[in-house]
Amino acid sequence: MWFVILSVICSVTVGIFLKVAKRFQLNIFQIITFNYFSALLLTYLTFQPELTFKEKTIPYPLFIGLAILLPIVFLIQAKSIKEVGIVKTDIAQRLSLFIPLTASYFLFNETFSQLKIIGFIVGFSAIFFTLNKKSESKSDNWVYPLLVLLGFGIIDILFKKVAVFKDFSFTTSLFIIFCGAFIISILFLIGKILVQKVKLESKNILWGLALGILNFGNILFYLKAHKALSENPSTVFAGMNMGVIILGSLTGILLFKEKMTKWNYLGILLAIISIIFITFSQFY
Repeated sequence: MWFVILSVICSVTVGIFLKVAKRFQLNIFQIITFNYFSALLLTYLTFQPELTFKEKTIPYPLFIGLAILLPIVFLIQAKSIKEVGIVKTDIAQRLSLFIPLTASYFLFNETFSQLKIIGFIVGFSAIFFTLNKKSESKSDNWVYPLLVLLGFGIIDILFKKVAVFKDFSFTTSLFIIFCGAFIISILFLIGKILVQKVKLESKNILWGLALGILNFGNILFYLKAHKALSENPSTVFAGMNMGVIILGSLTGILLFKEKMTKWNYLGILLAIISIIFITFSQFY
């Protein structure tokens, strides 16, 4: 569970980073683009992944799928926040947990104990109570939130498959995925520069390189968690989600002075209870 905790910390810090970046009126897409360059560079320098693929089965659909989905889902998430607001978008992202949990049972043949099932039920209740906030948007267009839900759910499943793929070390896989995501993002960015006449600014590049350090840690620890708990992928899926709810909510209260209702505090408490149930389910 330590890898899950470290991944949660990195994930929430990424959110803080992006929230602060908006206050400085930075170009979020440029930051995300160069975040992938920083992440792939860190992967190469830290682990020196093997890049010779002789006599190895390369999972092209898996790598290409993640390389495309990572930046694309980010763009859809940004559009969703703009169209229907951050609250509804956040609900969709958290509810995406249903997809990998279903995959844990049907694709990865995991057996759910009673304790774990109770933990999941309490966890989904925590999602609704924690996100029970007034939306800043009156739009009822659920197309973008639905795409966010599907996108994050599929990404979780694909990363699980990367973690258990035996022909490649996960560091090599990570390098290839980051490389692909950077190529896709830079192509989008070039298109924006040529068509929309968007200016590439050095401050966005620097922020992006810094963000890549956090993103690298987030995905690295997430994959390590799946390797350490390879027989219990649902523990990683649910633990990560509940952990983000708890730490993200506390960060919003303490750092950004966000107002919380009694239902939100109940949601945080339920998330903690959910993690306790899911953690103890590993011992029975």
